[in-house]
Amino acid sequence: MNPEPPPTSSSSAQIREMVHELLTSDALPAIVQAGHPALRQRSAPFEGQLDAAELSALIGVMRNVMHAAPGVGLAAPQLGIPLQLAVLEDQFEIDEEIAAARGREPLEFFAVLNPSYTPLGAGTATFFEGCLSLSGLQAVVERAQSIRLDYTAPDGERTSRDFSGWQARIVQHETDHLHGTLYIDRAELRSLTTTSEYAARWAEPGIEQARQELGFLPDLP
Repeated sequence: MNPEPPPTSSSSAQIREMVHELLTSDALPAIVQAGHPALRQRSAPFEGQLDAAELSALIGVMRNVMHAAPGVGLAAPQLGIPLQLAVLEDQFEIDEEIAAARGREPLEFFAVLNPSYTPLGAGTATFFEGCLSLSGLQAVVERAQSIRLDYTAPDGERTSRDFSGWQARIVQHETDHLHGTLYIDRAELRSLTTTSEYAARWAEPGIEQARQELGFLPDLP
């Protein structure tokens, strides 16, 4: 069992200074990689550390970084900012067979503050996934097939939404970031592969071939 991640040691003033430095830069910020402490600490809940204009500007920068990467989600800790904020969007064109097998449908852009999720039912889905903060790697992760996400929208409204399929995977992945958890903590480690090996060998709708040849999840039906 993985230990509980420690809370961030950054104060509200320090977080605001980090954001101010990011927003005044002429270049898009770099995505921090595994080993950076912000990825391994429980981020601070959003409690008004930024005013509405600063929050909107930060969300805009995060969306630009996500698009440039490119990716389908980005959490503030991935920019070194230990704040419970993430942006999500999936508009990629995907092979129809793969999309159907993974339950992958377009996800319109939205931003979340202080999110938490609850599985809906016992169903799970098991697929490869990657992370912009573990560049060049992929691994198989079993996640809840359907979840309910409770979060605060940027306008301050507390909201609840249900997600399933690949959208649920994205939501769980990004919410985990805000609590110091990386997908590798939940992964089948024998499935760990470089992105190039994944593209050459395992980029199929499911995981059956990889499961047999790499020797993970032997009891999966």
